[in-house]
Formats: sequence, C-alpha cells, structure tokens
Amino acid sequence: MPSSKVIDFIEYISQQRRYSPLTVQQYQSDLIRFEQFISQFNLPAESCSRLEIRSFIAHEMKLGLHPNSVNRRLSVLKSFFRYLVLIEFRKDNPAHSVVAPKKPKRLPVFISETQLQDMLQKISYSNDFSGIRDKTLMETLYQTGMRRAELIQLKDLDVNTAQMQLKVLGKRNKERILPFGNSLAQQFLNYKTAKLKSGFSSPYFFLTNQGKPLYPVFVQRIVQRVLNQITTVHQKSPHVLRHSFATHMLNAGADINAVKELLGHQSLAATQVYTHNSIEQLKNSYGQAHPRSGQ
Repeated sequence: MPSSKVIDFIEYISQQRRYSPLTVQQYQSDLIRFEQFISQFNLPAESCSRLEIRSFIAHEMKLGLHPNSVNRRLSVLKSFFRYLVLIEFRKDNPAHSVVAPKKPKRLPVFISETQLQDMLQKISYSNDFSGIRDKTLMETLYQTGMRRAELIQLKDLDVNTAQMQLKVLGKRNKERILPFGNSLAQQFLNYKTAKLKSGFSSPYFFLTNQGKPLYPVFVQRIVQRVLNQITTVHQKSPHVLRHSFATHMLNAGADINAVKELLGHQSLAATQVYTHNSIEQLKNSYGQAHPRSGQ
C-alpha cells in the first residue's frame, strides 16, 4: 500500500496537473517500486534522504536496467519530492543532487522511405473491418508522426476529413493540430464506412474487432505484424514510425521548427536528434559514391 503522501502526489498529478492516465500509472508504479526497496530501512518514501535514493538508483543499475528506465525513475522521485517542498512538507529535495546514470548515445531507429512505400502500396490488407482499420492505423502513424497514446485517445470528432486535419491530445494534455493529405483522407473515409457497417458505436476513432477502444499492446501487435513484412530492423514499434516520419520530413528539407510542432516536442533539442540521422545518411552516401572518400 503506497504511503499517504505518495497517494496525495498521485492525486495531485492526476487531478491538478492533469497528466495522462498512462503517465500517472507509470509514476505510481515507479514510486511503489521505490517504496518496496526502502522498506528495508523502515522509512516512508517522504522521509528518505539522498543516501537512500542513491542506493535505490545503484540497485536498479545493478539489476541491469537500461539507463533510460533508471533515469525515468529518478525523474519521478525528483517530481515527488518537489511536490513535498511545494506543500511545505519538506524544505529540501533530496533527489535533486543525485547524479543520473549516463545514457548511451543512440540514434533513433527509422525505416527507409522505400520500405514504407511498400507498406503503403504493396502490402495487401483484408477487405473486412480489421484489415481496413490496420491499414488506416499504420498510415496514420507514419503520415502524422503521432504517438501511440495519442492514436489510442483519438476521437471521431478529432478527425476532420473536410479540412484534412487531426486534433490530438499530447503530453501534459497539450492539444495540437496535425495536417494530412488526400490519400490519408480517403483512407479515413474508407475506415469510417467500414466502422459504420460493423454497427460499432463509440466516441473513439480506432476500435478493436469487438468495437472497444484500442490498448497499447493491441497497437503494438498490428505494427509489429506489418513491419515484419517490410523491414529487418530489430525495433518494430509505433515509435519507429514516428522516428521515420521525422527523419523523412527533415531529409526532404522541412523546417526543423515545423517538425518540432508536428511532433509535439517541448524543446528543439528533442527534435534535433533526428538531424543526426540525416547527417549519418549523408556520410554513408558520400562514402559509397565519392571516388576519393576512402583516401
């Protein structure tokens, strides 16, 4: 059972900060994990010092967890103690000075434009509701760059085929408008027709075969099944399509600030990582084509 202050914090980020349900669930899971670890010290989470937090971080690293996962848990603890300072329960944030593990530099995985054209044009989907939905889902992820959680939360009212734009609810409940082209507009109309024929009644745009809202694993399975047919990249997830969207946009000369807005990034630094993919691609092209590249 979480401590009372953890419960208060979860309610605070859910009700007042209006974090998404998935984010709230992750925060709660990380804090419960922390409480389970510090139970050996007979301390509630809110009374911990920097020493216990450092021990927890070291413990997580010894378990072989990826630095990104450990850093996320440290970030959650910083937010928790920041809240305790805010409500004047504590005067300090003991997690603030804890050094985060170094993240290995890794470029985002993306799929080539040729392979994704195969996905859009050559892969045959069934003509029933599930096939039309899967095709629409894949094209939506690649042609808009939206996140999986944003796709799941998409409502019928958010899809405007007349104006060819989507309204999505991103991180921290921040709304943004995403444009799309004629091909996706037609695909949306095909899907709407299939959904109508199926007799499903739900405010959510994308539905399961039973007419229920999608869930993360369901989307992952669809993406993995389709990507297995066109690529050998090890990572086959909805986020790979988002990476591909951003990389292809920048390769085609799109303004980086425009790509930032389309992706819903808060900072330009988060978008700039995709420029490294473009630079690596240029280096590879130079190495393969220039007669003196190897000299």
